[in-house]
Amino acid sequence: MLLVRRADGTPAALKIAPPLAEPEQERAALAHWNGWGAVKLLEAPESDASGALLLERLHHEVSLRSLPEAKALLEAAGTVRRLWVEPPAGHPFETVAERTGRQTEGMRAAAAADPALAPLVDAALAARTELVEGSPELLLLHGNFRQSKVLSGERAPWLTVGPEPLVGERAYDLARLVRDRVEDLIASPGGPVTARRRVKRLAESLEVEQARLHGWTLFRAVESGARALAEGRRQMGEVNLEFAGWL
Repeated sequence: MLLVRRADGTPAALKIAPPLAEPEQERAALAHWNGWGAVKLLEAPESDASGALLLERLHHEVSLRSLPEAKALLEAAGTVRRLWVEPPAGHPFETVAERTGRQTEGMRAAAAADPALAPLVDAALAARTELVEGSPELLLLHGNFRQSKVLSGERAPWLTVGPEPLVGERAYDLARLVRDRVEDLIASPGGPVTARRRVKRLAESLEVEQARLHGWTLFRAVESGARALAEGRRQMGEVNLEFAGWL
């Protein structure tokens, strides 16, 4: 991310797509939101092979993680709900079923490599199967929503950045938020109770079915944990899997 100024002197931020990124997906989502709950896309030519995005400048050093937990969750809930809109006609976004379907292969491989993981992986896969078969809605989702993806702005107090957009149900988008600050949860003697309370409170505040949020939280925590182990990030993998076990 480079801090720049436009020709008229307006502050902006230039985002250069990292390797393996899909900037055209982010561009399409930001263009559709048009600044509603998200950083505003100022310029991103579709023909630009670099995938550069010119964005409004936010206070990148101030995210929701700077707030106390209860306040951060409240602000996060108010921000993410603005993103949940009907996707544009002919949109390029994959579905929750498609994205999570690809992820199941790595989860099965992790269970095969370490049989101790099998019960958690089996539970997560079973939850996914039930959830995708009965998905109640197809809305545009952030895809990677968490406190660090919500930054302070001038135009609005809090705006989201860094979407990995897809279409599906709101419960999927909330699931990553449930395990925010997971290291603090693990270190706390009341971690399991707090985790389950988050599921309940977020589901109630955003009118999402609690059982569906619970299921997606389980799936996403196990998938993240299995992927972290496969990538050699053992501590993060174990933390996410311990969290999943609480659910």
